[in-house]
Amino acid sequence: MSEAIEQTGARYPLLAKRTSKRWLITAAVTTAIVALPVLSVLILALFPEENIWPHLLNTTLPRYLVTTLQLMAGVAFITLVIGLASAWAVTMCDFPGRKFFEWAMLLPFAVPAYVIAYVYTSLLDYAGPVQTAMRDWFGWRNAADYWFPEIRSLEGATLMIGLVLYPYVYLLARAAFLEQSPSLFAVSRSLGHSAISTFFRVVLPIARPAIAVGLSLVLMETLNDFGTVDFFAVQTLTAGLFDTWMNLGNLGGAAQIATTMLAFVVILVTLERYSRRKQQQFAARDNREPIRRFTLSRPRQFVCVAVCLVPVIFGFLLPAATLGHYAWEYFDESWNPDFVRNTLNSLFLSGTAALTTLIIGVTLAYSRRLHDTRGMRVMMRLSSLGYAMPGAVLAVGVIVPLAGFDNWVDGILRDNFGVSSGLLLSGTAFALVFAYTVRFLAVSAGSVESALQKITPSMDMASRSLGHSPGNTLLKVHLPMLRGTLITAALVVFVDCMKELPATLILRPFNFETLATYVYQFASDEKLAHSALPALIIVLAGIIPIILMSKSISDTRAIS
Repeated sequence: MSEAIEQTGARYPLLAKRTSKRWLITAAVTTAIVALPVLSVLILALFPEENIWPHLLNTTLPRYLVTTLQLMAGVAFITLVIGLASAWAVTMCDFPGRKFFEWAMLLPFAVPAYVIAYVYTSLLDYAGPVQTAMRDWFGWRNAADYWFPEIRSLEGATLMIGLVLYPYVYLLARAAFLEQSPSLFAVSRSLGHSAISTFFRVVLPIARPAIAVGLSLVLMETLNDFGTVDFFAVQTLTAGLFDTWMNLGNLGGAAQIATTMLAFVVILVTLERYSRRKQQQFAARDNREPIRRFTLSRPRQFVCVAVCLVPVIFGFLLPAATLGHYAWEYFDESWNPDFVRNTLNSLFLSGTAALTTLIIGVTLAYSRRLHDTRGMRVMMRLSSLGYAMPGAVLAVGVIVPLAGFDNWVDGILRDNFGVSSGLLLSGTAFALVFAYTVRFLAVSAGSVESALQKITPSMDMASRSLGHSPGNTLLKVHLPMLRGTLITAALVVFVDCMKELPATLILRPFNFETLATYVYQFASDEKLAHSALPALIIVLAGIIPIILMSKSISDTRAIS
C-alpha cells in the first residue's frame, strides 16, 4: 500500500499539495471569522466612544460582580449535590426504577431555565394556586398573616437554574464512573468499605477531572442566563450588560461588562485545567467487564429513589405537566398566525445554524486530520471560543463587525451612487445564524474530531492509493462512517439554538420573533398561559438528543 501511495503522490504531486494546502487555508480563514467576535469585544472595550468604566466601577459593577458570584456559587452547590448523588446511585446501586432514572435524570436538560422560572413563579407567587390554597385551608387573609419564601429572589433564581443544569454534572460523572475498573470496587469491598465510603475514598478522586469539566460548563451556562435573572430582577453581569446597552444606549460600556464576563470564563477554564494538570489516567484492562452494583437495604433503596425522583419531578415532570395543562386549556388562543410564524422562524434559524456548524466543524476537524500540527491544534481551540462566551457577550462581538461592514458598504454606495444599502448583515437573520454558529461550533467540531480520531489512517491511505483527493476521501469514506455522529451533533446544536435567548433578543431583526423570544415576551407581560404552547414545543424538541445521549453512555459499559 505504501508503494501505491508513493506512486499516487509522484503522479499528482502538485495537485495533492495544492489540495491539502487549500484545506489548511480554509481552516485558517474560518477560524479567523469565528474568533472575530472575541476580538471585537476586546477592541471596543479598550477603545470605547464614551468611557464609562470609572462610573461602572464606582456604582453598579461591584453589585453585579457580587450577585453573579453568589449565583454561581449557589448553582454549583446544587448541581454538584444532585448530579453526583444521582450519578452514583444510578451507576453503582441496585434499587427499583434504576433503568428509568438512567435517562430520566437528563430530562431537565430539555427545559430552559427561563421556562422553569416562569412556571414556578405562576405556581408559587402570591396569586398562584399554592398560596391561594394555603390561604383557603388556614383562613389567612393576606401576606401579613403568614410567611412564604419569595420565588423572585436570588435564592429562587439559584434553585431554578440549578434544577435544569445539574445534568451536566450527572452526565459527565456517570460516564466517568462507568469507565472505572471493577477491581477498584472489589478491593474496596474486601476492605470493608460501604458504598458511601467507596464513593468518597475511591471513585470521587478518580472522577474529579470529569466532574470539574461538568461544573465549569454549569458555571458558564449560569453566567450566560438572562431570562431567569431578568424575570427575578437579579442584577448579574448579564443583566447589567443588557441594561447598559439597551437602556443606557452605551455599546462601549456593554463591551466593558462583556470583557469582565470573558474574564470569568477564562478563570473558569483555567481553574478546570489546573485542577487536573498532574492527573493522567489510562483505561484499565477490565474496564469493559460488567460492574456489580451494591445491594442496598430497603431504607437505602428508598433514599436512592428519592435522590433521583425529586429532581426529575421538580426539574421536568411538574413544569412539563403545568405547560401541558396551560397549552391544552389555551390552545385555541395560542395556535395563531404569530405562533406558526415564530415556530417557522425558530426551525429555519436552528436548522440553518445546525447545518452551518456541521459543515464548518467537518472542515476544521478534517483539516486537522490532514495537518496535525501545533498551529492547527491552536486553530481548533480558537474556533471553540464561542461556546465559552455568554450569549449576551457574543451578541456584542457579532454586532460590532457586522455593523461596521454595513456602514462601510453604505458609505461607498452613498458617495459614489447616491443610494443607501441599508442593513445587509446586522439586523438580519444572518446575524443570528452567525452568532449561533460561533456559539455552538465547538459542539459539532468536537464531536466530529473525536469520531475522526477513531477511524484508522489506513482508510485514508487506501483512498489516496486509488487516486482520490482529500475531498473525495472525505465524501466517500469518512462522511458515511460519521453519519451517526453528524446526526447527533446536528440535533444537539439544533436544540441549543431553539433555546438560545440572550443573543436572540439582541440580534433579532425588527418585528422578528423566535419561540424563545415569543415565550420571553409573554412571560414578561405575566401571561404564562399564553406562552405555554411555544414553551412546550421547545421542551419537547430537547428530549430527542437527551435519549440519544443517554443511550450512547449506557452502551459504553455493561452492568450486571
